[in-house]
Formats: sequence, C-alpha cells, structure tokens
Amino acid sequence: MFVLENYWVGVLFCVITMLCWGSWGNTQKLAGKTWRFELFYWDYVFGVVLTALLFAFTLGSTGGTGRGFLADLAQADPMALGSAFLGGVVFNAANILLVAAIAIAGMSVAFPVGIGLALVLGVLINFASKPAESGNPYFLFAGVALITVAIILNAVAYRQMPNQKQGGGSVKGIALSIGCGVLMSLFYFLVARSLAGTLADGTLEAGKLTPYTGNVVFTLGILASSFLLVTAIMYKPFTGKPVAPAAYFKGTALDHLWGIVGGGIWAIGMTLNVIASSVASPAVSYGLGQGATLVAAIWGVFVWREFKDGNANVRKLLNIMFVAFFLGLALIIWTKLA
Repeated sequence: MFVLENYWVGVLFCVITMLCWGSWGNTQKLAGKTWRFELFYWDYVFGVVLTALLFAFTLGSTGGTGRGFLADLAQADPMALGSAFLGGVVFNAANILLVAAIAIAGMSVAFPVGIGLALVLGVLINFASKPAESGNPYFLFAGVALITVAIILNAVAYRQMPNQKQGGGSVKGIALSIGCGVLMSLFYFLVARSLAGTLADGTLEAGKLTPYTGNVVFTLGILASSFLLVTAIMYKPFTGKPVAPAAYFKGTALDHLWGIVGGGIWAIGMTLNVIASSVASPAVSYGLGQGATLVAAIWGVFVWREFKDGNANVRKLLNIMFVAFFLGLALIIWTKLA
C-alpha cells in the first residue's frame, strides 16, 4: 500500500482535504435548485462508499509496504472494525444536520459554525488521545483559539443580516450547526483509534486497520446508518413537506450525478487526511482538514453571495473572520515544527 513519510506532503494532503471538505457542499447547492437534499444525500453516500473502495483497491492494495486491503480486512480485530464503523454512524448523524443547516442558513454559516465547532472540539479530543504525537500544544491551541474567534464573528455577522433579524430561521440554522459540530468532533477520533501504528521493526500493528481499510469500514457505517437516518428525515424533514422514497427514482441523471460527485469529493479528502495522520498526527490532520470552514465561507461569501445584503459592519466582521481563520490554520501547521 502507499505509505506517506514526509510531513510537508502530509500538510499538502491536509490542504487538499480542506479544499474537498469545504467544496463538496456546492454540489448540493447546484442540485438543490430542483432536488431535495434528502434525495441528494442518498447519492452523496453512494459516492463516498464508491470512492473509498476505489482507493482501497488501488493505493491500498499496491506496493510492498504494509498490508493490502483484502489481507488487512481478513486480519482485522472486531474492536477496530467496530470503532471505524461507529465513526461512520456518528459522522452520518452529524453530516445530516450539516446538510440541513446548509439548506436553512447557507454554506457561509453552516460550515463556519458547525464544522468550526467540530474543529475546536475535535482537535482537543484527538490531542488528548495522542498528546506526544501532536506537537507543540501552545501553537495548536492558539490556532484553535483564533478559529474559535472566527466562528463567533461569522455567527455575529449572520445575525446582523437584514433577513435574519426576524423569525426563527437563523436560530434553527445555527442550532442545527451546533448539533452538527458536537457530533462531528467525535467521528475522527473513532476512526483514528482503529488505525494501525508502525512498530519498531517497520511492520503494522496486528488487528488494527490500514487507513484504506479503516476508511472503507467507516463509509460502510455511513451507508448502513443512512437506511435509518435518511429515511427518517424523508418522512420528518427539517424543512418542507415529507418526501416519498419513490421520489428518488424520479430524478434526472444530472440530479443523481451531483450527489455522487459531492460524495466523491468528500471521500477524496477523508482518504488523504487519514493517510496524512501517520506523519502529521490525528490532531493536526483533523485540525487542518476542518479548515474547510474557511474554504466554505469563501464559497458562500464570494460565489453564492450569501452576505450580499450586509452593511459595512457585516463586511468588516467577515474580513476579520478570514484573517483569524488564516492565522489559526498557519499556527496549526507550525505545531509539528515548533
């Protein structure tokens, strides 16, 4: 299997993760013009699983290092499989809240509040699990603190928008984003603890999983839980009327394609991130990957124009938010070098 050894390549992988995780939501925006997000989500899940399997049978099964995908799956301990699978279930619950928040509040709010909160809590959880591998805690926590400031500024700017000062839409959107953030902070820890470390003789820990196998089991957890979670929100949606399962088969090829592409984009980011965690540590990899909040905010502000009606004070808050995000991410990158 392909194994990463250089820290800066690991940082590059995490930056690609950031771009993928911060951009996949655009496919929902594009499909959402004619396609309910409950239906979009099924294709998103299929895209995630297919992409994870593609990586497992290519990079995860070639080369003379480590264990190939099928051999690794055969030797896996039930505890490791269960942890990765549970990570998929937890992620799925969080991601459904995120997609609902995007539909209600927009990308430039749902991502900074939801995924930003997940970044803060997730870095703390992953640091606590492997503090010795996480680098300089002062740089790590300073970066997280700056990103926390950026999250707060984004929420304040959103609340000052003219169309959000009345009614409960903003409250519901932010509440869903917070629920997403709390759950999202847990999934990566569950996946990371299922992954095999490298022993002194260069071999992998027995019973645990390679990043490629862990990623596939994780996506199977997403798929399995979707039959309960996604079906539930089809009958009890966050917004709009209930959706009959048969409606899925009435979509156009383009409707389905957007979801599969969105899932594929997200899964590319996840795979590269778990590969990078071996050299960058779970805390740093997760923290950089969840810099997707910045990428999503850029999409929401500059492409989708979700703050176009904001006044000068809103624009000032957004500018400070972007600066805080950039500085926070820079400090997280420097954590392993300090």
